[in-house]
Amino acid sequence: MRADKEVQLRKLKTVRGQIDGLIKMVEENRYCLDISNQLMASISILKNINKDVLTAHLRGCVKDSYSKSQEEIDEKIEEMNTIINKLSK
Repeated sequence: MRADKEVQLRKLKTVRGQIDGLIKMVEENRYCLDISNQLMASISILKNINKDVLTAHLRGCVKDSYSKSQEEIDEKIEEMNTIINKLSK
């Protein structure tokens, strides 16, 4: 992975803490909108992590592939198309 590992780990640990909090909120039968707000906060952090990872991939792996064969370049493009399709669902 080319994204800043320490930064991404910190963000993931934050989400893990939020998920633990969400579990507790559900167990305690907390107010639905409070749970929803926490869910949206977790989703937002995960989207941010994904953006960082994809950006690092484009700046590193994809950029590096341009010094390779057309087949390898096409493979990297197809990988990105697959991710873009998943993100647009």
